[in-house]
Amino acid sequence: MQKYNTSYLMYRNAFLVDIKTENNGARVLELDSLSSAAQWKEMDVLIFDSWHWWLHTGRKQPWDFVQDVNSTYKDAPRLTLYEKALNTWAKWVDSEVDTTKTKIFFQGISPDHDNNPGISGSNRCQGVTQPLKSTIGVHEEELVLEKVLKEMNKSVYLLNITNLSQYRADGHPSVFGHGGHRDLDCTHWCLAGVVDTWNLLLSALLG
Repeated sequence: MQKYNTSYLMYRNAFLVDIKTENNGARVLELDSLSSAAQWKEMDVLIFDSWHWWLHTGRKQPWDFVQDVNSTYKDAPRLTLYEKALNTWAKWVDSEVDTTKTKIFFQGISPDHDNNPGISGSNRCQGVTQPLKSTIGVHEEELVLEKVLKEMNKSVYLLNITNLSQYRADGHPSVFGHGGHRDLDCTHWCLAGVVDTWNLLLSALLG
């Protein structure tokens, strides 16, 4: 933006670590490889986000095998894979980023409402038109993220949007999303809406 003498780069690597295609066409999630990091160095501000895409299974799963140092396997519990990927990212930050020059943020977990017992009369977001009055349960993936951040040597600011977003089951596209009335969308967010709140909080921190 010329007005503020700033530029923005959005680099999409949904899993932080690499997914590479072998000569035989197999897609391999490499938990200890992070080639994207070359694009991130020397930035004034880095904002990371992950987890939402780790939930994809079946035909939506973007890998065929997992490479974990010297081990190769078909798949594993998603929280396990997520934590391993976060640790690879954390090691890179600790060894390569000068946090006296670069501010680092990690956006917390974006909660979904595909299975939320806090919604009266339903376990999904269909027909919900008001924010929930209470929420039930803890997001284990948020605990994993917090654990990794606490074990780091460098300072990373957690943008904890999880708790406030849990109340907003009314903020999803619901039956007006990707599948219409054939498929509820209780994982993405309407615009304008919840995501704008996240941006306002980030803007306040940067200001």
